[in-house]
Amino acid sequence: MSLANPLLVINQLIAGLPGKSREHFLHRCETVNLEFGSLLCERGQTFRHVYFPLSGFISLVTVISAHPPLEMGLIGNEGMLGGMLALGVNRVPLRAIVLGSGTALRMSAALFRQELRNNPSWLRLLNRYLYVLFAQLAQTAACNRFHEVEARLARWLLMSHDRAHSDSFHLTHQFLADMLGVQRSAVTIAAGALQQQGLIHYSRGNIQVLSRQGLEAAACECYAVVSDTYKQLLTPAKDSTAGLIHDH
Repeated sequence: MSLANPLLVINQLIAGLPGKSREHFLHRCETVNLEFGSLLCERGQTFRHVYFPLSGFISLVTVISAHPPLEMGLIGNEGMLGGMLALGVNRVPLRAIVLGSGTALRMSAALFRQELRNNPSWLRLLNRYLYVLFAQLAQTAACNRFHEVEARLARWLLMSHDRAHSDSFHLTHQFLADMLGVQRSAVTIAAGALQQQGLIHYSRGNIQVLSRQGLEAAACECYAVVSDTYKQLLTPAKDSTAGLIHDH
């Protein structure tokens, strides 16, 4: 479906483009649904499309033989899937799966490469975004190695909350365990502890964030490190989203 009307939710990366460049780019995109569990691309394949989430979010996972996929990063409306094209690389580094249902803007990889050649603003913006994404991947790897499950779960819930545009989302214990690379029993214990503290309500896979501030206190330092890096390098100027309506 071609984009014809102003968006109710805007992708923050696109919002960082200058006004005319942004309008031109939006009209070359199409809107698509992101359905939970959908595989958008597989490691080793070539990018066919790039995605700019609006109200959904995407999980980046790495796969090792005989082990469940391990999540390395999340992409919501703060970023995009396919930024590697800015490096001249058309090879998918990590499996990308829809973790939060919603909508996204989509463009063919070929058309996006053309945009990169014709619009220097994109290259400047994506250089910063790829730095932030790399920082997220590196911080997640260290977090998975050194931090306790409860703190890691709090970090993950905060990252999901940032991208879900809702206080509630649906994820089973087993899915969370696979994403965090731990046993299901460990997630059950950690989620139970967060619930006892009144930070979340968890029932049959339905998670409701009750205290954002409490989750931030319970999370490890990794959440703040990645969030601060994003704010320092990619927060749009105040006038960059003029005329766009945000719906959280």
